[in-house]
Amino acid sequence: MAVRSLTQSLLRWPEPQQVLTLVVDWVVQIAPEHPGLQRLAVFGSYGRGDAGVGSDLDLLLVDGLAHGPQHQRLLAWPLADLPLSCDALVLTPAEHKALLADGSAMAAALARDSRWLWCRDGLIRG
Repeated sequence: MAVRSLTQSLLRWPEPQQVLTLVVDWVVQIAPEHPGLQRLAVFGSYGRGDAGVGSDLDLLLVDGLAHGPQHQRLLAWPLADLPLSCDALVLTPAEHKALLADGSAMAAALARDSRWLWCRDGLIRG
């Protein structure tokens, strides 16, 4: 979401830390409505720490109650309330573990780039 400066006619892209703070605020707000949600991470440019103007948000939601195909899982999440355009993966803990173990390029990227921002038990761990 580009933000118009009050003193200039230019649009400003939000700073990465501001985006991450807004993501944490978002998950804290919606977590009570999603009792299966266990952890949330960003990956991609926000996970690596090299996000810049035009970067989208890549989210990983680990939800123990997730079921059905990915496109149906995404319907349960108010992704439009996030500060930027978002791509999300909603995985059960078993699916997440299996994905990380499968040796794919996606597994390597998630293992390397995931930055955990929220955990239901309050402990942030990789």
